[in-house]
Amino acid sequence: MRSLKWTFAIGVVLAAGFAAADRVPPGTDAQIRERLQPFGSLCRAGEDCATSTVVGNIGGDVALTGDQVYEQYCGTCHRVGVAGAPILGDEIAWAPRIAQGMDTLWDHTINGINGMPAKGTCMNCTDDELRAALDYMVEAAR
Repeated sequence: MRSLKWTFAIGVVLAAGFAAADRVPPGTDAQIRERLQPFGSLCRAGEDCATSTVVGNIGGDVALTGDQVYEQYCGTCHRVGVAGAPILGDEIAWAPRIAQGMDTLWDHTINGINGMPAKGTCMNCTDDELRAALDYMVEAAR
């Protein structure tokens, strides 16, 4: 009886294996390997990556404007109020923040506050770019 159970179990495993063989994607081994190639690469600081592409304004000569920084980084939260972020243009939400003064708002921009991370996720933005984004959001609330 025991060998009958093992025979049955082996038969089930083999049947499952043959059924799965039909689900292998089509193509030669070379075609499959080509489809599995990564679509990008990562270049870490200190590595020689002559073929890397810079995305954004990392060390670029042209500074982002306040609305560009807002659209690219700040708007993710400030467009819909994620984690209590005051929505762009909402005078009521921004009024008590503006009343604290620009120095306090600048400190919150640089160091973060509550759910907002430092620099609002724009780690590569310059102080001038962040200041422009802050000014853009404050002006929209006035």
